[in-house]
Amino acid sequence: MRVFVTGASGFIGSQVVRALLNRGHSAAILSKSGAAPARLMGDRGKVQVYPGSLGEPSAVRSLIGDFRPEACVHLAWIAEPGKYLDSMENLSCLSASGRLFDELIRGGCGRIIGAGTCAEYAPSDKPLREDSPAGPKTLYAASKSSCGLLGRQLADLAKVSFAWGRIFFPYGPDEDERRVIPAAIRALLKGVAFPATSGDQVRDYIHVEDVAGAFCIMAEKNADGVFNISSSRPTSVRQILEKVGRLAGREDLIQFGAKPLQSWEPPLLVGENLRLRELGWEPLIPLEQGLQQTVEWFKTREGQ
Repeated sequence: MRVFVTGASGFIGSQVVRALLNRGHSAAILSKSGAAPARLMGDRGKVQVYPGSLGEPSAVRSLIGDFRPEACVHLAWIAEPGKYLDSMENLSCLSASGRLFDELIRGGCGRIIGAGTCAEYAPSDKPLREDSPAGPKTLYAASKSSCGLLGRQLADLAKVSFAWGRIFFPYGPDEDERRVIPAAIRALLKGVAFPATSGDQVRDYIHVEDVAGAFCIMAEKNADGVFNISSSRPTSVRQILEKVGRLAGREDLIQFGAKPLQSWEPPLLVGENLRLRELGWEPLIPLEQGLQQTVEWFKTREGQ
């Protein structure tokens, strides 16, 4: 299958491209430089790279016209820690997504798979299902929710499939170093104290390779509708950081309670994944194994 992947330079996007190639599919991406992004340099001879960006309609049109994608996995979006939640750039991403969906439909692409977020849901005291009420609390979450609704309507009008994967809490090697798990790992490996919240909030962490596998199977199965991309295994942030501390050998440096919780952080955010499992997917990397792999990756990078 020919698959166009947007956001291929990102933490999740690069893993999706790699997983598609490993499963025997062809993948095409856009790159401003016209070269494979750093995260895909090991696969640069396998992926088809077209110059341009998602914000350039002519570049998108050129790729679609030449590559003729049978499916598109749309992951491109602002994701810079400390900025993305309230950035007006979310509106630009929403607008570019609408144009992308239109160009894909016009170009004959019959399968569109988009990346949503668990933050689209309203707070709940139990695991979330795909039909749980929406209640985004940030501009990012509201824009993602709007993107999913927009894609759904355009797909219905064109009679093509549209799957929306709501990602919970991905982690793994090469994650942005400003996010909680890599930030903690790097601090502890350097012997520096790591200020944290109380860690009582319960989350649903899932390895990035399992996230990539979910997007692959949604494309392969011509999935339609909303799917939670989650491990369905609740774990507190405190438990995560304690595991990281033990693996890094410096659990004593984690300062629980040194930082306040953000106002938008719910106490529980866990997703049911039955719909995705019904497609034949399941998470393959246990949390302890995934954290061990991630710590070892950062140790190698830090020269330890």
